[in-house]
Amino acid sequence: MWVAKDWKDYEVLDTSKGEKLERWGKYILVRPDPQVIWDTPRNHVGWKKVNAHYHRSSKGGGEWEIFDLPKQWTISYKGLTFNLQPFSFKHTGLFPEQAVNWDWFSEKIKKEKGRQVKILNLFAYTGGATLAAAKAGAAVTHVDASKGMVTWAKENAKSSGLENAPIRYIVDDCVKFVEREIRRGNKYDGIIMDPPSYGRGPKGEIWKIEDDVFPLIELCVKVLSDDPIFFLINSYTTGLQAGVLAYMISETIGKKFSGKVTADEIGLPVSGKGLVLPSGAAGRWERNE
Repeated sequence: MWVAKDWKDYEVLDTSKGEKLERWGKYILVRPDPQVIWDTPRNHVGWKKVNAHYHRSSKGGGEWEIFDLPKQWTISYKGLTFNLQPFSFKHTGLFPEQAVNWDWFSEKIKKEKGRQVKILNLFAYTGGATLAAAKAGAAVTHVDASKGMVTWAKENAKSSGLENAPIRYIVDDCVKFVEREIRRGNKYDGIIMDPPSYGRGPKGEIWKIEDDVFPLIELCVKVLSDDPIFFLINSYTTGLQAGVLAYMISETIGKKFSGKVTADEIGLPVSGKGLVLPSGAAGRWERNE
């Protein structure tokens, strides 16, 4: 498993009965997590000092119960600063487990001396991967269907001192954007993809990961440069396990470019327990060194 273990401002304190107890900077949140199927004693003192608790509804969705939490606050990771707030459907605006991928591709980018590395970040959300790639020296095209999320990403860039970095922000349906990039002849040295299970584009385009992700990976092969560095796909969908991601990459990227395909679960350490909370999976292709 690839574990995001270098956080200072974030940690999973405990897990029990379908929920995880997390520290985000100086604030403690309780959020639901479907992986937490165990019923263990809630002995951690943090359970009694919660700043906010997201309650899932039996009818779907849910809502935040706020005790003592500002409307917005920040946490940092290796020189990057992220603005957080309690979003709808339990989110805060950041997926901390992705830091293990940020570290991986950042090292790949830093090794590329003498050329401007171009990265395409699809379903880019609030820009965690975008900022990590930009900080490593890449020019990044950030694509997301939500105007609000793109605006949030710009705020994160400003907070991280990267407001003048070569980042191009695009509000668009990711599939349609890649199709246009193919027609334009634009190429990228690395692609990051973090697709949702289900979503809609800005014009109502429907995205269903089981139907649409493989055709999109096939399209992405056509916008990779002649000497690409990496390809990364993340999945939070139970059905898209690590082996599925590896198979899809091998049948697309791996058939055109020589390199190494790996895939694994990604996770977050649970403080003081020596255990890791699974948080999805990732598949990677990387050029042979």
